[in-house]
Amino acid sequence: MARFAIMNLTEAAAARVREVVQSRGGAEGAGLRVGVKRGGCAGMEYTIDFADGPAAGEDIVEKDGARVFVSPEAVLFLLGTVMDFEVTMLRTGFVFNNPNQTSACGCGESVELKPADRALLEGAGA
Repeated sequence: MARFAIMNLTEAAAARVREVVQSRGGAEGAGLRVGVKRGGCAGMEYTIDFADGPAAGEDIVEKDGARVFVSPEAVLFLLGTVMDFEVTMLRTGFVFNNPNQTSACGCGESVELKPADRALLEGAGA
């Protein structure tokens, strides 16, 4: 049975993930690890790190050869999120369109997140 995708990647995000992994000389199976941590003026921040492969218990999101590993403690905060990559006049980087986000700080560096209903996650695998 196929696992439910915690989050999705846009074409732009997948292309950037592949680019980052290639620039780091990533081995087969390497990708980016996405998570959340407490911090910033709104309460939480997204984290993105290079990873040689998934850690135990992590969900894997794949699109066109790009791999993103979602840390277990972040799953309920990222459920339903679309990860994008944007280049604008003021900013270049990954953007998270997250239905669990209730607010963001003015500088855009931190967000307030509520965990998704666990029943949504449990019902998705059925």
